[in-house]
Amino acid sequence: MTLLTSPLPALARDIDGKAISALVLDEVRAEVQALATQQVFPALAVLLVGEDPASEVYVRNKLLRAKDVGIRSLEYRLAQDASQQQVLALIAQLNADATVNGILVQLPLPAHIDEQAVIHAIDPIKDVDGFHRENVGGLVQGIEVLTPCTPSGCMRLLYETCGDLSGLHAVVIGRSNIVGKPMATLLLQANCSVSVVHSRSRDAAALCRLADIVVAAVGRPQLIDASWLKPGAVVIDVGINRINTDTGTRLVGDVDYASARTVASAITPVPGGVGPMTIAYLLKNTLIASQLQRTTLPRALAVI
Repeated sequence: MTLLTSPLPALARDIDGKAISALVLDEVRAEVQALATQQVFPALAVLLVGEDPASEVYVRNKLLRAKDVGIRSLEYRLAQDASQQQVLALIAQLNADATVNGILVQLPLPAHIDEQAVIHAIDPIKDVDGFHRENVGGLVQGIEVLTPCTPSGCMRLLYETCGDLSGLHAVVIGRSNIVGKPMATLLLQANCSVSVVHSRSRDAAALCRLADIVVAAVGRPQLIDASWLKPGAVVIDVGINRINTDTGTRLVGDVDYASARTVASAITPVPGGVGPMTIAYLLKNTLIASQLQRTTLPRALAVI
């Protein structure tokens, strides 16, 4: 009997992203230790441009987790007014450095810098965010590539919660390049039937009510409530939204958690659900990148 076919609890159980991310980090740590016996030491370079407070926190957390699992981390900071050419020159330097396995450019970048130009300047085999067009295309074709961290983390949550996903109907709410589109592709690879709901969809709630799995990644606080869900659905809430309350501000997802858990069988809380998985899979991607680089012939980068 699987979660999706078992009797429904009074309230959905939480999918504990902190606990599952700890499992992923333990796996990465063990593989890093095994590589060390072969004198292989995976390294992640993180580039931060400017002084955005949220980005500062994200970078600090990523570097701390990298240290925890034994991945060498390199932090590069450029001023808010750094030119695009300065950013591209640093990326070229990191691309050429064989001791650097992963390159992460913390987004968003200052408005005067073209994010797409920066993303596509990273060597695809070092692109641990999985945003480069070569990795995006490879994902669609089913080739082993570096895949975006958040969708990969969501898939691990689903496997840990549901087991085999074959034949299940999944609805992805949102069609962003960072989450929605790669999420739909990964679900297809897991043999789900997949629908993508977006701002132009007709009767989005009715489409969602057909789903065994709902992945919400639309960026609108508490949009999805119980009326959108089939009884027993598994809900993955990717949204992180800050809202004002009578007692201050708090973080909520794209799903109305209190309402949805009266119908769903399992749901990710916000915070504590998807968020920890994103960092865990960034480090897993760094490990995968180091392994791919040891088995891939060197090649020249295309001129962007």
